[in-house]
Amino acid sequence: MRNWTRWAGYAAAVWSLAYGALGLYWALGGGGFPFGRADPNWEPGLSVLGEIRPQTAAPVIAVLGLVGAVAGVAMARGAGSGRVRPILLGWAWISAAALAIVIPDSRVLMLVAYAPLLLVWVFTGVPGGQSLAEIVPWSRINLFVLVIGGLLWALTALAYRRRTLTGPARPGWAAPEAARRWGRWAVYVAAAIPAFYDVSRIAWAAGVPLGVTREFWQWLDESGLKWGGLFLSAMGVGGAVLTLGLVQRWGEVYPRWIWFKAGRRVPPMLAVIPASIVSVIVLSAGLMYWRMRFVHGFGPANMWATWAPSLLWPVWGLALAAATLAYHVRRTAPERP
Repeated sequence: MRNWTRWAGYAAAVWSLAYGALGLYWALGGGGFPFGRADPNWEPGLSVLGEIRPQTAAPVIAVLGLVGAVAGVAMARGAGSGRVRPILLGWAWISAAALAIVIPDSRVLMLVAYAPLLLVWVFTGVPGGQSLAEIVPWSRINLFVLVIGGLLWALTALAYRRRTLTGPARPGWAAPEAARRWGRWAVYVAAAIPAFYDVSRIAWAAGVPLGVTREFWQWLDESGLKWGGLFLSAMGVGGAVLTLGLVQRWGEVYPRWIWFKAGRRVPPMLAVIPASIVSVIVLSAGLMYWRMRFVHGFGPANMWATWAPSLLWPVWGLALAAATLAYHVRRTAPERP
């Protein structure tokens, strides 16, 4: 990652060209189109691309892929000045937001959270009778591919801006002391919001149907899915603790209980990279839940635990992104003489 400013644009160009080739394949009648009603998990409001068809969308994907490849190479080479520079930057940021936040949905977060359990389910089977093929179809893998593309475009935009910047490198709000102040508030918000989700899932595992009907809890109990909820809540608690590390001493210097690294400096990217990825997929999932709530309306009051906590996730994602940015600003600021 030390030389990411050199390869980010080329990587985004290669990704765009490859996905554009997929678009051409679909436009020529190839199978596996992962959007619209071809998605086996299709339901109203799940995806912003839930109603597109391959006949119209695939050629657009092919063209956008080609344009992205040209733009990525141009930005990697530092080309563009005057009016061209904001156009290239705009393309990169719009591509990043669309691919990593707008188009994906909660299925990315679900698979990331359930990744350790998926390894177990390979041998034990999935609670509730589903197969692994149903949980991880190509349409879901495609969402990961899109997120990777979005992150590459975000890196490209940052690298290009750094290479072509002519104004002050660090505005006042990005000064280390300022970032320490607003970053602390962002950390507290990002660590607190998951608790609304975690409390209900822990209660279900303990036999308390908090925020759901007794019938629904019995189904969770009989299927064994309540233990999956407990696992997710445990990950949420662990994530909250790691989030607090963004403003704690042990987030900058390895503590004594990590004996083989104790006292050494924590590499900033060790925290920045995973926290950035989590903030993106949480924000995307939260926006999807709001979209589905607008399609279906808010859920019944006696089932509030199944939908209400997720409405706070866009705030969680934004707060975690801000906390990560503040941490990065502080850890990478030049030391005063």
